[in-house]
Amino acid sequence: VYITEEFRASVKEVLDKALKGAETANFEFPLFTKDMRRVDVLLNATTRLGDGGRVVGVIGVGQDITERKRAEEEKTRVAKELQNFIDTANAPIFGIDADGL
Repeated sequence: VYITEEFRASVKEVLDKALKGAETANFEFPLFTKDMRRVDVLLNATTRLGDGGRVVGVIGVGQDITERKRAEEEKTRVAKELQNFIDTANAPIFGIDADGL
């Protein structure tokens, strides 16, 4: 798994903050597989405490959100396309409900 140069510093910052007790939720960044396939990740970094409340590490949980992001992007694209259709229509556009209103 490969983190691009663009995101290395920010991912390191998230983990370093967690080592200091500042947890991070919902940090998004891309990873790349060996075959260079992009995987969008949602990272949560939680401080791990030992005896006496001393920081002993970080628990990082990454969730693959690639499909969710693609679905959101497609939804946005379709909404823009439909809005453009409405904005540029040369005829009236109307709708009625089941009661004819």
